[in-house]
Amino acid sequence: MLGVFSSSIVSPPDELVAAGSRTPSPKTKATALVNRFLDCNPSAVSLQFGDHVHLAYTHHNQSPLQPRSFAVKDEIFCLFEGALDNLGSLKQQYGLGKSANEVVLVIEAYKALRDRAPYPPSHVVGHLDGSFAFVVFDKSTSTLFVATDQFGKVPLYWGITADGYVAFANDAELLKGACGKSLASFPQGCFYSTAVGELKSYEYPKNRVTAVPAQEEEIWGAKFMVEGSAVLAATK
Repeated sequence: MLGVFSSSIVSPPDELVAAGSRTPSPKTKATALVNRFLDCNPSAVSLQFGDHVHLAYTHHNQSPLQPRSFAVKDEIFCLFEGALDNLGSLKQQYGLGKSANEVVLVIEAYKALRDRAPYPPSHVVGHLDGSFAFVVFDKSTSTLFVATDQFGKVPLYWGITADGYVAFANDAELLKGACGKSLASFPQGCFYSTAVGELKSYEYPKNRVTAVPAQEEEIWGAKFMVEGSAVLAATK
């Protein structure tokens, strides 16, 4: 799956900008990245919102235990990969029918967080038990919400293209050529919300998430870590 967002939607993370500046390497523009994804996955489904947002996904080479899915409801678009072990109890909690799957559940959880729930994002995402990575884009508010599971069972990567777009993908190879050293593994057990304005740990919501420069020989530009915990992210 792939989500590409202009700087009008999300400001590029300072750590990835700095990583790319330290060690310049070839990059491509966002349009070329999307075209590369579509060329490699001829059965892919894609959506574009002006020049600011492009979403795409494919079922090609997906794991049967961690399928990819896409849904939209009330102008909320969601790309999801993985499976929730507690889907049944969450469907009851959110008042969903038996046929609702993970991607529909995540949309409802996001809506509850946005509209009525008196809970912080860490509380909402922390209730998701299983293997997952998802990208939510709320077109009505131009809000981006991204999260991964606590153990990094479903990998997710993010980087900055040559023209300053922030890209999220489950395939590191896809982003390598497009983002150069402005590339990192999205930290496990964390979420990024443009409404909050920063990367946060939902496992350790009081702890800061910081980034350290990666070694010169690594493909990554930075490694994200949750301070004061045993969680080490971006080591894949």
